[in-house]
Amino acid sequence: MIDVILGLQWGDEGKGKIVDYFAPQYDIIARFQGGPNAGHTLYVQGQKIVLHQIPSGVFHPHTTNLIGNGVVLDAVTLKRECETVKSFGVDVRSNLFISERTHLILPGHRALDKASELQKGDAKIGSTLKGIGPAYMDKTGRNGLRVGDLLHKSFTSNYIKLRLKHQRLLDNFNFQEDISAGEDEFFEAIEFLRSLNIVSGEYFINDALAKGKKVLAEGAQGSMLDIDFGTFPFVTSSSTITAGVCNGLGVAPQKIRDVLGVTKAYCTRVGSGPFPTELNNDTGEQLRQIGSEFGATTGRPRRCGWIDLVALNFACMVNGVTKLIMTKADVLDQFETLQVCTAYNIDGSPSTQVPFQITRVELEPILQAFPGWQTNSTGITTGQPLPPAMDSYIAFINQHLGVPIKWVSNGPGRDQIISL
Repeated sequence: MIDVILGLQWGDEGKGKIVDYFAPQYDIIARFQGGPNAGHTLYVQGQKIVLHQIPSGVFHPHTTNLIGNGVVLDAVTLKRECETVKSFGVDVRSNLFISERTHLILPGHRALDKASELQKGDAKIGSTLKGIGPAYMDKTGRNGLRVGDLLHKSFTSNYIKLRLKHQRLLDNFNFQEDISAGEDEFFEAIEFLRSLNIVSGEYFINDALAKGKKVLAEGAQGSMLDIDFGTFPFVTSSSTITAGVCNGLGVAPQKIRDVLGVTKAYCTRVGSGPFPTELNNDTGEQLRQIGSEFGATTGRPRRCGWIDLVALNFACMVNGVTKLIMTKADVLDQFETLQVCTAYNIDGSPSTQVPFQITRVELEPILQAFPGWQTNSTGITTGQPLPPAMDSYIAFINQHLGVPIKWVSNGPGRDQIISL
């Protein structure tokens, strides 16, 4: 069977820690979409580690980690990550496997990402400039290069053909930077990638399932950034929801059991795009500072706001969420009053649905106030009572979503998770 852990907001929900927490219960941790635009933060041996492409189970010696075909892979970033992981005594050559169908991010993809974003001016989408979108465009355009191509003698010639295509596109953008500047590092990383375990990902994972192995699929980004169901066009370029597991790993829908959705106790967003509950005031800044809300990949300050149950209900629906995990509850410890968005006022009428195009309507969040618990919650462990106000806050969200919050993270440490 496969369980899925994915984010229900605009990313940055703390999925990395959650995957790391559950990893000992699984034989395989598999990434099924996204690229190095996702940063999953872990704390290992008291040190902060940010993984961008390697699945978050890599620090558990019994766990096998698979990068699935739905991912777009940056070999340079992967090589650096592997070197960091190795410094903690982990041998990625024994516990990391990469699907041969995984598409590669090339130097031209990074340049195209930057050129496209620059051309948009004030209408830019807030890309991380990692080459993700152009890599997925070459994938759907049926001329991308895949990890399995590294093992064929035609790789270099096919790379040159694609490079020429990228250069023509860059010329149309009047983009002056030279693609070749990063090619030495790229080809050095390609040689390293060839030394890793390249497998037929779909057979690898289905064979494991047939043997009764337990698999955890690890999502990147968040549901509201999904290419189809997110706040388009301010989205990522892959399917971030449960359905993406089937395409991104090569498994059948009936193999999926539990879908564990991760939400913050409030809400954040990085980059451009609509954010109904955003707080452009002192309260928003307080959330940012207490929660250290700065992007794990880019370092950009995250936009902060109250929890949005309209968007969360939508995300639970399209994902088929069976259990919820609430992270960063401790960030709200100091607040006297909390707000929860229960509906939207859209063009003067109340609604509990996410509109097709949020940017085309006049939208105001309808908020309900709750008393804060104003208690240090970071030391609470499983079996101990929650502050009454926190208990009420969680109970209201449970009731509104119809999906139970089963775990609450109350700090960055591995052991700071309360099982309810």
